[in-house]
Amino acid sequence: MLIAAILRTKGTEVVSVAPETTVADLLTALTRHGIGAVAVARDEALIGIVSERDVVRGLERHGADLLAAPVADIMTADVHTCTPDDTVESVSEAMTRHRFRHVPVMSQGRLAGLVSIGDVVKSRLRVLEEDRAQLEAYIQGS
Repeated sequence: MLIAAILRTKGTEVVSVAPETTVADLLTALTRHGIGAVAVARDEALIGIVSERDVVRGLERHGADLLAAPVADIMTADVHTCTPDDTVESVSEAMTRHRFRHVPVMSQGRLAGLVSIGDVVKSRLRVLEEDRAQLEAYIQGS
């Protein structure tokens, strides 16, 4: 299965913030959208990603003053991305190996979506369910 299939199911909307957005405003956006990470972008160009995990680590290091700091201070700038043509399996492997939970999807140099570990797991479970149903139908037909 390809990442494009996940995007067809979940959609391609990506919540993003500018690097100068405060961490407090980031938390408002995460809560409002019920998500765990956002892309950090300027003029539609991806420059980083920031997650709840980044905020927690920043709070441990800087305390409550972090809330007034810009997202650029805690974002991950070296972002692992994928394309719609990448397989779910390869993205899942990369997420596991490098221990990240969100992958921006890039297409023709533009942000085309954001895939979470939850999206990957759901798609893999869907494939397993389809395989199981086909096997049961085959066995019952024999």
